[in-house]
Amino acid sequence: MKRTDKIRITATPKHVPDQALRGAKYVFTYTITITNNSPETVQLMRRHWYIKDGVFGEREVEGEGVIGQQPTLEPGETFEYQSWCPVSQDYGSMRGYFTFTELRTSKMIRAEIDTFLLMPEEALN
Repeated sequence: MKRTDKIRITATPKHVPDQALRGAKYVFTYTITITNNSPETVQLMRRHWYIKDGVFGEREVEGEGVIGQQPTLEPGETFEYQSWCPVSQDYGSMRGYFTFTELRTSKMIRAEIDTFLLMPEEALN
């Protein structure tokens, strides 16, 4: 599997103060935007996340697609979705990668997702 920088993935996290989950100090939503800057049509096949959280340490979450979908992106096309993550301490972080298939060549490619913080706004002051 080759790595690529031709698929751009950005994450925008947001603290959701009115949400509560047992065992979690904070709940965050995050918006993922995927842009296919390659000349090939690609399909997102799998996700792989590394989530750091004080009490739980680092945990891995992986599986098929995202939010029940395996979207196909033509060259220049963008796909966006929202998901969520609880954290048990004052902050956490996420990083990972998505695995795509180039539909014409059947090559598997890996697109990295940079680390992003899950931290409530009041902790930044």
